[in-house]
Amino acid sequence: MKVITIFALAASLMLLAACQDLMLGNVARDFGLSGLTLNQGILDDGTIIKGLKEALSVGTERAVGVVSRQNGYFGNQVIKVLMPEKMRNVAELLGKVGFQRQVDEFVLSMNRAAEKAAPVAVEYFVVAIREMTFADARQILKGGDTAATEYFRAKTATRISDAFKPSVAKSLTDVGATRTYKSMMATYRSLPFTSPTSFDLDQYVTAKAVDGLFTMLGEEEKKIRSNPAARTTELLRKVFAG
Repeated sequence: MKVITIFALAASLMLLAACQDLMLGNVARDFGLSGLTLNQGILDDGTIIKGLKEALSVGTERAVGVVSRQNGYFGNQVIKVLMPEKMRNVAELLGKVGFQRQVDEFVLSMNRAAEKAAPVAVEYFVVAIREMTFADARQILKGGDTAATEYFRAKTATRISDAFKPSVAKSLTDVGATRTYKSMMATYRSLPFTSPTSFDLDQYVTAKAVDGLFTMLGEEEKKIRSNPAARTTELLRKVFAG
């Protein structure tokens, strides 16, 4: 009788272990982590969310650093702030009558304003990272190459835009964009057969600056996900390996 009981207990323990292995395997598949292992087995929830937060911290730091340096916007054709479509006829006409330098200075000054305003985003990224839940982490891990960037965009884009606008307005004044714009438009209006035109300079540069920032953040996320060399800490190597 004791022998039967011992065998029954052993069989139960084996069955329980098999069930636990199956459950862990399902969890790993759910999170897209089937290839991510630690020395003690499947990554635990705490490690996953900590790793994602670190990835976001690294990615945002790099992205802000890239766009806020000189030529961060102006020298990058992907995010460069171009002449607004509404103003292109103005720019083309001014260029033809000898005022191309004014046009070029205006484009440069818009980009300088975006570069100068970019560091304002950091504090909002920090808040979003701190507020990230495990549900957020799960969605990010199951998402595409820029899922973390889209999380950031959803959480921070409005707040960053609101914060950027006064900073951009000040930067536009500081770098001479506002003065250049007014001078350019005065020159344009002095030409014969031209019609009045205007646009919201602050809003335009703010929108372009924010879009460019998220574009570069997405590029940094792709690097962390696909390029082992971009995983600069042990935790990033654990969470994004496999």
